[in-house]
Amino acid sequence: MKVFITSQSLVEHLSNKTRPLGMVPTMGALHHGHLSLVKRAVKENQSVLISIFINPTQFDDKKDLERYPVNIHADLCLIKEISEKVLVYVPKVDDIYGNMVESKSFDLGGLDEVMEGEKRSGHFQGVATVVTHFLKTFSPDHAYFGEKDFQQLLIIEHVVQSLKLQTKIIGCPIIRESNGLAMSSRNSLLSDDQRKLASKLFEVLQFAKSKAKKIPYGTLKNMVAGLFKKHHELTLDYFKIVDPKTLKEIHLEETVNRGRGFIAAHLGKIRLIDNLDMS
Repeated sequence: MKVFITSQSLVEHLSNKTRPLGMVPTMGALHHGHLSLVKRAVKENQSVLISIFINPTQFDDKKDLERYPVNIHADLCLIKEISEKVLVYVPKVDDIYGNMVESKSFDLGGLDEVMEGEKRSGHFQGVATVVTHFLKTFSPDHAYFGEKDFQQLLIIEHVVQSLKLQTKIIGCPIIRESNGLAMSSRNSLLSDDQRKLASKLFEVLQFAKSKAKKIPYGTLKNMVAGLFKKHHELTLDYFKIVDPKTLKEIHLEETVNRGRGFIAAHLGKIRLIDNLDMS
């Protein structure tokens, strides 16, 4: 395992011998979800590049940025256990942004105007800025992203296609804890009791899938809202079933024959998201 703190030193290391190169961009606080991406990348590439960088431009709330968990030493230990052929990029902010820490502006095809885009101003422009920087700078052959952030995955695919970048974007299945909770770095901030309650998001998605083909979507939305009223600590932000390619919400009077369900909720100061194929 080799660790790089500047893009210049990493670019100088890359060569034909390191190709094909797979990349797993992360913000650290690694868990088994991240590690599943790394393991797949190791199988499918000659070398694997993992970035650990908490990107400031994708946070619209400075307190959320300050709360984000950091443990570089633990992350490096987990990576080393998987493979010695991994390259790790741990940059400072100025190595990516220089003196101007701000997002670039991308046409995201309207995919950023719903759900997380509505709730987190500028979030996806920040994501697109840092991901395109990585892809242009290191030119990985493949880049791996988890479907837990399904909206993000669609947006990255859109940007890569619109900019005609050569990297193939690969979406990987959500990895869940034993109680169904989607693995997330923010889960480390939850107490044991909160973890149990957080599993309700997946339970609700499963409930919705079991009912979606039988009742109108509008009725289902009301039922989901009612389920959350039983848990005062867990506040529903949104529940939507949308077209998995356009993210357009289905009509309220329809039953669901296809689509993907998305849910977001607040548990204390922690915001949780999850999604599930409804077909």
